[in-house]
Amino acid sequence: MTDTNVAQRSLTLLGLGDMGTALARTWLAAGHSLTVWNRTAAKAEALAAEGALVAANPAEAVAANDLVVVCLLDDASVGSALDGTDLAGKDLVNLTTGTPGEGRARAAWAEARGARFVDAGIMATPVMIGAPESGGYVFYSGSRDLFDTHRTVLEVPAPARYVGGDPGHAALHDVALLSAMYGMFGGISHAFALIEGEDIAPKDLAPLLSEWLGAMGFFVGNAAERLTSRDFTTGVVSNLAMQVAATGTLLRTAEEQGVSAELINPYFELMRRRLDADRAAHAGEDTAGAITLLRR
Repeated sequence: MTDTNVAQRSLTLLGLGDMGTALARTWLAAGHSLTVWNRTAAKAEALAAEGALVAANPAEAVAANDLVVVCLLDDASVGSALDGTDLAGKDLVNLTTGTPGEGRARAAWAEARGARFVDAGIMATPVMIGAPESGGYVFYSGSRDLFDTHRTVLEVPAPARYVGGDPGHAALHDVALLSAMYGMFGGISHAFALIEGEDIAPKDLAPLLSEWLGAMGFFVGNAAERLTSRDFTTGVVSNLAMQVAATGTLLRTAEEQGVSAELINPYFELMRRRLDADRAAHAGEDTAGAITLLRR
């Protein structure tokens, strides 16, 4: 059952880095009773002045409340902080960035100690926490009962998106989106490098880049449909053979401009591998077919 009595909830937060501090402030501002702990105690002083209760150690912090939220540096830090604490009957929410495997292992570790567990992936920076209009949110996966019980509290800092009972899926969603983001950053960086030294102002290219990347957003849904159906040939507009041929112009331009192609060439190589594997079968495909080569 979802807890709707939000104002009466109390919780514990371990970890007061930039993200942990931002989370703490939103819960305090919303009227929650919050117990905090941080390895460097000085970081808790400002929050104490804002109403937080400061625990002397993790065991004291965990004992204070049934809902325990962890936002530390990494999975090893989580294990170190919680080692020796009594987790029996606790609801443990791990907001520490990690891998899917670490989320699954930490869930088994927590459950063996009598706790319910959800892992999370924060799709926000600290300045986006407590700002609903920012677009930030948090992925959660693991115990559905835990998530439903505390959803209203968890959604105080940022909207929550539950992505299933597998504790590794929050981290997997997080990393999938971040990986796409960094790939996009790579392409944008290459584009700006191409105009360096030319009579083209970055601020003039910027709106054109934003507009073009927005127009190309259709590829996300297109790729999802093709990977689901495994049909890479129906309704193709720009086929793989044409795309591979076009990469030559992009690479020659980079060479002319004195720009390394290291950020874009790996994707070009992937398309070439797909085409060279069976030109007759793959020449007319959509480029989404190249995604199948990435699984080892």
